[in-house]
Amino acid sequence: MKEKNIISKFIKKSRAEAKLTQKELALKAGVGLRFIRDVEQGKISLRTDTLNKVLRLFGKVLGPVDLPGE
Repeated sequence: MKEKNIISKFIKKSRAEAKLTQKELALKAGVGLRFIRDVEQGKISLRTDTLNKVLRLFGKVLGPVDLPGE
């Protein structure tokens, strides 16, 4: 699934640019280290509210997106 790869890559890249370890990102976002690892590995089933805690640190949130060609 393409969407999960986009989110995984975005968080991993943003974390690296912020010079944060996975553990540091988890602490800042108020989520578990396991969650950060799962996100970066592209786990398909994730809680959107928890994912938004992480994305907010980088000025983003999940939202509805139109599919191409629809």
